Amino acid sequence: MGTLGMPNSSSISEFLLLALADTRQLQLLHFWLLLGIYLAALLGNGLISTAVACHHRLHTPMYFFLLNLALLDLGCISTTLPKAMANALWDTRTIYSGCAAQVFLFVLLFTTEIYLLTIMSYDRYVAICKPLHYGTLMDSRACATMAAAAWGTGVLTALLHTANTFSLFFCEITQILKLSCSHSYQREDGLIMASVLVEFGCFLFIVVSYVQIFRAVLRMPSEQGRHKAFSTCLPHLAVVSLFLSTAMFAYLKPPSMSSPSMDLVVAFVYSVVPPTLNPLIYSMRNQEIKDAVRKMMSWSHFKIKGRK
Repeated sequence: MGTLGMPNSSSISEFLLLALADTRQLQLLHFWLLLGIYLAALLGNGLISTAVACHHRLHTPMYFFLLNLALLDLGCISTTLPKAMANALWDTRTIYSGCAAQVFLFVLLFTTEIYLLTIMSYDRYVAICKPLHYGTLMDSRACATMAAAAWGTGVLTALLHTANTFSLFFCEITQILKLSCSHSYQREDGLIMASVLVEFGCFLFIVVSYVQIFRAVLRMPSEQGRHKAFSTCLPHLAVVSLFLSTAMFAYLKPPSMSSPSMDLVVAFVYSVVPPTLNPLIYSMRNQEIKDAVRKMMSWSHFKIKGRK
């Protein structure tokens, strides 16, 4: 991804994105690398989405939220990588109106994912710590309401940031505002601080939920019960850790570590790595997902053979 530059003139008609590489050979290498990552993310999240949607056994709150997470990851990586691949393939660097669209979509998806991961931790807390009330607290209406609230809050946050910034290759809000008026930068600082406080509240909620979850799991007399509980919680905890660690490093790293090349690497890590690895994390320890994908693949293979 990249930060922005602009022509040295009084009239701004376009932004210039920092190139991933200067030589044509490296640009083509980056294109194929990004294409491989993009296809892997599409395949992984697509398989999870299809498996959850097509198998009635997976029509539960946990997998409903996992479906939402997979759709968010698909949207998040599709917001950044196609433009990056086009830039690398055709050696183009200019962008203007698409920048606002990318900022809106990326902030929407990024923010919604934070809220969704918080909801997923609540789902696991209720399932393990309050199993007798799970059917009441996490019925279909409650799940739909919580998911809609996460998406709606993401839309509102994205509208506020985009309207204030106007900052579809990856355009950093802070980088664009440095080119803008100081009062806009200060206003955006206020929005970012408010967002950070809300997201820190989500982080605290997740931590408290997992403290209660692990206390409840360790008190379980059955080893099989503990294993099942951990198998549903650890993938979510790994996804949360990956998502928050990359995002926190991107936005909380000290100014001394900030440089165009470092910002490029960090932007790539937190916008591409979580959507690509999330399907792998969930499929490694979740037997139900594995079984659903296996049945889906065998059914597709049988249908293809039948046609032949």
